[in-house]
Amino acid sequence: MANTKSAEKRWRQSLKRRLRNRAAVSTARTYVRDTLRTMRAGSPDPEKLKLAIIALDKAAEKGIIHKNNAARRKSRLMSQFAAAQAATK
Repeated sequence: MANTKSAEKRWRQSLKRRLRNRAAVSTARTYVRDTLRTMRAGSPDPEKLKLAIIALDKAAEKGIIHKNNAARRKSRLMSQFAAAQAATK
């Protein structure tokens, strides 16, 4: 446990930040998962892809995930989306 008042405050702040960060990461993962489900079902939805990209960008902008991590995830997602669209045509 913290020994000083300032350490206690930092601990409380870190708990709040962790909850906020986990929510943003969870949102991004949910949108990515939804996009992948539609692609595997054979009907890739560009609107779901757009929502997933926005969620990843927001998480990267806030520093929750690294910008290169977000870029890598978006790149993989878009290449899978392009392959899924080509397969449906």
